[in-house]
Amino acid sequence: MARPITLFTGQWADLPFEEVCRLASGWGYEGLEIACWGDHFEVDKALADDSYVPRRLETLAEHDLKVWAISNHLVGQAVCDIPDERHQAILPERIWGDGEAEGVRRRAADEIKDTARAAARLGVDTVVGFTGSSIWHTVAMFPPTPEAMVERGYADFADRWNPILDVFDEVGVRFAHEVHPSEIAYDYWTTVRTLEAIGHRPAFGLNFDPSHFVWQELDPVGFLFDFRDRIYHVDCKDTKVRTGDGRRGRLSSHLPWADMRRGWDFISTGRGDVPWEDVFRALNSIGYDGPISVEWEDAGMDRLQGAPEALEFVRALNAMTPPEGAFDAAFSSD
Repeated sequence: MARPITLFTGQWADLPFEEVCRLASGWGYEGLEIACWGDHFEVDKALADDSYVPRRLETLAEHDLKVWAISNHLVGQAVCDIPDERHQAILPERIWGDGEAEGVRRRAADEIKDTARAAARLGVDTVVGFTGSSIWHTVAMFPPTPEAMVERGYADFADRWNPILDVFDEVGVRFAHEVHPSEIAYDYWTTVRTLEAIGHRPAFGLNFDPSHFVWQELDPVGFLFDFRDRIYHVDCKDTKVRTGDGRRGRLSSHLPWADMRRGWDFISTGRGDVPWEDVFRALNSIGYDGPISVEWEDAGMDRLQGAPEALEFVRALNAMTPPEGAFDAAFSSD
């Protein structure tokens, strides 16, 4: 399978778009998963200025890069969340406005609709992102969480996202939700419940990122098989778990990234605990032929070292294709 390997630009948004293109091309990436923050892809400008998208495509072409997906995690997070100062720090001012909660949610929902329209203009059919969740704060189940409250959370998600997905359907674009703690779907069973809440609409699928599975002790390979028809995009990010000393827990004690007292940490792809070979064998088995995007995160390593190293690691696995015939066919006398 000739799956292209791309670089997700979200962790590089402090750099100008053209500089990220130059770096990624020089390392040998085939394209970018472009983040809708920094100056990388600005949804409002893409819709207001007819020259914006052609200029972005021209910049990509100048560096021999392509684009198969854009990502708008930051705004998507505000659609269902209860917004606070954390959201203000990551949202554009035009989305945050006066900070009144329902207004923030409505403007975020409108921006995700516009993200689908902008993606269509760019010629891509997948938007990757988050949904937010009005019930994530109940995950510890204390004070005791009534089932009715959980049901309202999934109903709230459906009420807010179905109109968004109507626009995705109109323009022929799909949303790939990243299964991730703090979202409405953060593990196996919440993914089942999320898909049920929206009636398994084809417009809503999944961005597979196994780094969020490993520290929760979930099986990423089994997840791929069970949700094979919903895997719309793949990110490669790694996680290292260090919980064996009886002090470091999975909730990580409000400690910052790369603090060795944490129970787990995101780490450069190929250096952690994700079973990458089995993941790629599973991707081959389910017939996934979309992009493989390196989402590079490692607070303890320089990204200029890590991003090209991760590309080489992923490239070797991505080249592993099933043989045309079974290995034991040579034993046959026929």
